[in-house]
Amino acid sequence: MSPADTPAVAPAAPAPASTPQRRAAPKSARRRAREFALQGLYQWLVAGAPVREIEANVAQLEHFDKCDRAHFDALLHGCIEESAALDAVLARHVDRKTSMLSPVEHAALLIGCFELSRCAEIPYRVAINEAVELAKAFGGTDGHKYVNGVLDKCAGQLRPDEAAAGRGRRAG
Repeated sequence: MSPADTPAVAPAAPAPASTPQRRAAPKSARRRAREFALQGLYQWLVAGAPVREIEANVAQLEHFDKCDRAHFDALLHGCIEESAALDAVLARHVDRKTSMLSPVEHAALLIGCFELSRCAEIPYRVAINEAVELAKAFGGTDGHKYVNGVLDKCAGQLRPDEAAAGRGRRAG
């Protein structure tokens, strides 16, 4: 085949200017800590694995070294140690027993509720949004909507002044 017989191959068209190629923003160390804590809580909820075994398993996961280890420890240990109290708060706002929730949604709710109750330095909207993002990334199709609704109600109970001020800004 001569070069004249070879079909011309058009160069790849550049991406349109209106849809720039975006890279996902790098995950913060705190977001990674929440993701790893969710995975650990999942193991605890589903298999009842001991905390030390969970820590060992999660620590071997890719990029664990990039997470905020102190926040991971606080979330994993805090959610497990305070699970009964956290479930009691959640029980007021869920439509079924917490033991009947999807383990991913339950873990995201535990993390969100823990941050609302024990991490005053984290704004309540951030705690809720981060739990919603966990449910989006790891949970079922609409699980994030459920997590958002439940934690919004929990925020009204656990941080009434902050939640009322946030709702006032949204209404105005």
